[in-house]
Amino acid sequence: MVEKFIVSRDDSIYQAFPDVALTPTGKLLCVFLECTHHADRSYTNNMVVASTDRGRTWSPKQPLTPALRGDPKKGDPSYDCPRITTLSDGRLAAIINRAHENLLMFSEDEGETWSEMAPTAVEGGVPDKLIELKVGPDAGRWLLEAHVEQKGGWAVRNWFSDDQGKTWRGPRLIAQDPDLFLCEGSILECPGGQLVCFMRENSHMGYDCFKCISTDGGETWEGLYRMPVPGCHRPVAGMLRSGKVLITHRYCQGGKGWLGWWTQNFFAALTDVESCLARDRQRAQCRILPLDYDRSPVSDCGYSGWVQFPDGEVYVVNYCVDDAPKGHIRGYSLRESDLILA
Repeated sequence: MVEKFIVSRDDSIYQAFPDVALTPTGKLLCVFLECTHHADRSYTNNMVVASTDRGRTWSPKQPLTPALRGDPKKGDPSYDCPRITTLSDGRLAAIINRAHENLLMFSEDEGETWSEMAPTAVEGGVPDKLIELKVGPDAGRWLLEAHVEQKGGWAVRNWFSDDQGKTWRGPRLIAQDPDLFLCEGSILECPGGQLVCFMRENSHMGYDCFKCISTDGGETWEGLYRMPVPGCHRPVAGMLRSGKVLITHRYCQGGKGWLGWWTQNFFAALTDVESCLARDRQRAQCRILPLDYDRSPVSDCGYSGWVQFPDGEVYVVNYCVDDAPKGHIRGYSLRESDLILA
């Protein structure tokens, strides 16, 4: 039921950590990181590809930024995990993460040309995509989230701008727990204006997805609460046109791993707003669909992005190794009926 496509594959280089945006004319833009290896950032660059046929075929990759080379262990900067968003005015906004500095790039012509990188106040790794609030008194506000690894518990934080990125306020603490390694948040805006931040827990114990809730536009957060999405790494949450919620994520079962690596499975979880806002795990429900399995003995997968077309088709991007010598980017087409029949 799930169709798969090659978004970008180059057997000479590692490609990973993709995200995707849908423009007003139906064009898809996918950004991803090109690097020596997941664990070797001596060379990194942000790449972009485009599709005008709903992700069935893609253009050759083009660099979005100047390449970086050096040794991050000696303090040389490197890139990580770009993100992309289509704003309400039709512009594209790309988040470029450079050595825990997060910068914004904009395109007014659906990715044909891009602005220079502009700084933000956001500090931390693996940022969420730019969230533009749509309802309530804070409609139009921009939110950005990132995490920092520190003593006393990793901290997931957000910043916000009420003037389209000219100035930023924050950080606001979303979550921090000395017994957990919380990171890689994804913020969902609910129809009632509540925000839910879903987070990875990085102890490799196979814990549930954790979440916190905000009712004031990201100024303050409450929680931690558990969501019944086990072994959840790098959740990416969003609203479907039906009113349901989709969360794509890596499944990491924990334990010793296989050759020291736990990254074989890529899943999609279907849930609802009531479950997202539930403070009790037993009051939340979801259905989980396997999207891909990485057969490589050095498997690596599970950072993703997704969009939905007006006719209901969901298009997901993810990276994996599988039958290739290096990481590459795949696309997946599915519909809500693939998770649950009407």
